[in-house]
Amino acid sequence: MADAKISDSETADLEQFRNETRAWLDANCPPEMRKPVTSDTDVFWGGRNAKFSSEPQRVWFERMRDKGWTVPDWPRVYGGGGLSAAEHKVLRAEMARMGARPPLSSFGIWMLGPALLKYGNEAQKKEHLPKIAAGEIRWCQGYSEPNAGSDLASLQTRAESDGDDFVITGQKIWTSYANYADWIFCLVRTDPAAKKHDGISFILFDMASKGVSTKPILLISGYSPFCETFFDGVRVPTSHVVGTVNRGWDVAKYLLQHERAMISGMGERGVGRPLGQIAADSVGTDGQGKLDDSMLRGKIATFDVDEAALAACAERAVDLAKAGQAHPAFSSAMKYYGTELNKRRYEILMSAGGLDALEWESERSKQGARPRAWLRTKANSIEGGTSEVMLGIVAKRILDLPGA
Repeated sequence: MADAKISDSETADLEQFRNETRAWLDANCPPEMRKPVTSDTDVFWGGRNAKFSSEPQRVWFERMRDKGWTVPDWPRVYGGGGLSAAEHKVLRAEMARMGARPPLSSFGIWMLGPALLKYGNEAQKKEHLPKIAAGEIRWCQGYSEPNAGSDLASLQTRAESDGDDFVITGQKIWTSYANYADWIFCLVRTDPAAKKHDGISFILFDMASKGVSTKPILLISGYSPFCETFFDGVRVPTSHVVGTVNRGWDVAKYLLQHERAMISGMGERGVGRPLGQIAADSVGTDGQGKLDDSMLRGKIATFDVDEAALAACAERAVDLAKAGQAHPAFSSAMKYYGTELNKRRYEILMSAGGLDALEWESERSKQGARPRAWLRTKANSIEGGTSEVMLGIVAKRILDLPGA
């Protein structure tokens, strides 16, 4: 059980681990890596063409990689740290205590890795997991298509068998960072005669393969992580299918749980500054150190409570997942709440900033960082499944409401 009591000896061992972890982090995390992330260059994604934005970023990544703590709870044989669920929880808490940045951000860690651990064969695990853990390969996700978004099972990208290969033809859209990715995990239709949820396979291939091309999509914010991705007769070995051919929907659903849990995390502040401190920069404070705007102060107080509730819920979700007790639809509830909360955060930031928050291109506004980020949040409740779809899943699979 997730709530099973820990013995005195286990408690002592865990406390020793906490002390050792705290000492190691204090000695090995550079001061620069204990500051809030302020731009894309502060995030290290790894990959064949990866470049470090600073020497501290390189040092922090390499130290954590060598310790196996880019993926602390993965088995050591696959490049992980081999930590137990309780030890991993301690590590997360100690990193949060000091404001340490993640050493490596990766769709391979957040999404593909868990799917490979569950559905991949041993050859696939040994081939891909250590490279993910070491930041050697950067992955992207080939799911959505122009006519298959929320109704993902309607996808039409086809993979036709040709000897030991599949020949893949079709298009994906909203492929995050496809123009920077080395490999893609992709859903393709291998049996067009089957029902739409059947006949789908989950396959991995190199983005440098002949016939793969990408085209960035410009967003209203002026920035874009998204691309259209095109496949024109791309040959991929059949051995690159994860799980069983025509049963890729099982892998896809499992991976979506992790994707939605990942997206829900944007509702948590992490190592950023509290909203009240940011608002005080623009609004100012009274003689007691409170925000001068009482209505804004109330909104922020409510937000802080909701943010703390999300963080506690996320921690609980991790514990249940480690214990094998997580409801498969709970990630949908988390995704809905986290993305809507992040939208609220930026609504408050825009209100607090007043006219200054509308500056779009000035150096003073860091090239319109706040309004661009505010506009970007509008996609949060669309990507990875719309808020309406998430609420439908909650109604049907968690609340079991009539007619849902």
